[in-house]
Amino acid sequence: MTNWDSQAYDRDFAFVAAYGAELLDWLSPQPGESILDLGCGTGELTSRLIDAGARVIGIDADPAMIEAARERLGDAAELRVADAHDFTVDEPVDGVVSNAALHWMPAQVEVLGCVSDALRDGGRFVAEMGATGNVASITAAVDRASREAGLPDRAWPWFFNSPAEYAAMLEDAGLEIRQLDFYDRPTKLTGADGLAKWLAMFAGAAIEDLPPEALRRAEDLARPTLWHDEAWWADYRRLRFRAVKI
Repeated sequence: MTNWDSQAYDRDFAFVAAYGAELLDWLSPQPGESILDLGCGTGELTSRLIDAGARVIGIDADPAMIEAARERLGDAAELRVADAHDFTVDEPVDGVVSNAALHWMPAQVEVLGCVSDALRDGGRFVAEMGATGNVASITAAVDRASREAGLPDRAWPWFFNSPAEYAAMLEDAGLEIRQLDFYDRPTKLTGADGLAKWLAMFAGAAIEDLPPEALRRAEDLARPTLWHDEAWWADYRRLRFRAVKI
């Protein structure tokens, strides 16, 4: 399990929440609706749902993230430390939204079953996640640097499905797809050490045994592809969808 630094997350990776705000256009939350924010993190997207007038439940597996969300939101939302593979709600909700969280969850069938069970009939599920090929240039550079150092390829913590694979899982869970986009989204990282900070935040456990010289070698390998316009750019590929429980 990843142990998140919630302050660094908000400071250096604000783009996660900024891009996630676009999901609200797909969800279109209405005043008085009940919405579950799945993998709510520090509560930035949750706060936007509250501003839209929704009654919000936020869940995240990391206690530090929930604590940061409580500091941000007070008692404006119901916040829980919970595993997305095994959660329930007291009453069916009108919508579930998830931003940049599903690809951290290894057993998607279980997650989507919980989502389906949580939704009322006709309820909406809107999410964005990494998809096939996401950060492939980053992982290839680090894996090559690892091999050159006599170390094995990394055990990366994410699960990137193809659109077809994920569509099938949604439908098997009783969630009918209404819109699905699969696209490249090069994402600017902050500072000359942006790639190193990205790896430390999102793949800390995967690189913890790499010596500093191997990480510098990975940067050298990635630079021709991912450094331009005086910045590092992560090679994100995203899957965004809107589905309805039938």
